[in-house]
Amino acid sequence: MAENQIKVLFVCVHNAARSQMAEAFLNQIGGKNFMVESAGLEPTSLNKNVVEVMNEIGIDISNNVTKGVFNLFKQGKEYDYVITVCDKPSAEKCPLFPGKAIRFHWDFVDPSNFTGSQSEVFDKTRNLRDQIKIRVKEFINVIGS
Repeated sequence: MAENQIKVLFVCVHNAARSQMAEAFLNQIGGKNFMVESAGLEPTSLNKNVVEVMNEIGIDISNNVTKGVFNLFKQGKEYDYVITVCDKPSAEKCPLFPGKAIRFHWDFVDPSNFTGSQSEVFDKTRNLRDQIKIRVKEFINVIGS
């Protein structure tokens, strides 16, 4: 890791969708200016719909491993920014990462709760993906990188 990289952690409940997308976008858009990780309180497997819609735009997260936020804490990791991406109903479970990091909360709906036909679920997941990409771009602009 380069000394001047900005260290960012995206956190949600499962590290299966929202935080994975945010990590992928910041890596893609922010490039070498950032060291990015994501983690969850209760890591599960990747959301298959999220993997699919990220593939549609040329980002392959299919081999990503979900991580537990407490494991990163036990490793002594520190971040400049910790961004939670839980929705309001999950916010109480959304873990805080201790330390001196600047904290942001981005309220995104959990795609594991999307209902409807497969086509409707994919449309909702694409919309979520696009919202996360916009927020990542805004974040980069705000911190001046």
